[in-house]
Amino acid sequence: MLFVTIGGVMDAVAKGAKEAGGIVVGVLLGDTRIGASKYLDVSLPTGMGEARNVLIVKAADVVIAIGGEYGTLSEIAHALKMSTPVIGLKTWDIGKDKFGVSRIIKADDPISAVEKAYKLAKE
Repeated sequence: MLFVTIGGVMDAVAKGAKEAGGIVVGVLLGDTRIGASKYLDVSLPTGMGEARNVLIVKAADVVIAIGGEYGTLSEIAHALKMSTPVIGLKTWDIGKDKFGVSRIIKADDPISAVEKAYKLAKE
């Protein structure tokens, strides 16, 4: 799992991925590891601030957007621009194509979001 921030919901996601036996990589906003989740196996301080969102999306096979503010919106926009599938869990409702069909795949709960992501990543 490529981890994008510290604290809050993402810390819970990192904990769950770690407990499930996953390798958790944190791509951090700042220049240091201060404040990084204790559940990270690898932490990468970038010093890039929000610009690191492009790196996150470029490295991802699938993006799961959970809730979010403008940083999440940025990640969704980059993913849609790069044709990376986006699974949305109570997040921004954007990305409709020219026919008005949403390009964000809706998930009702975290388990269905992960199941959909695994399925898309295998395609």
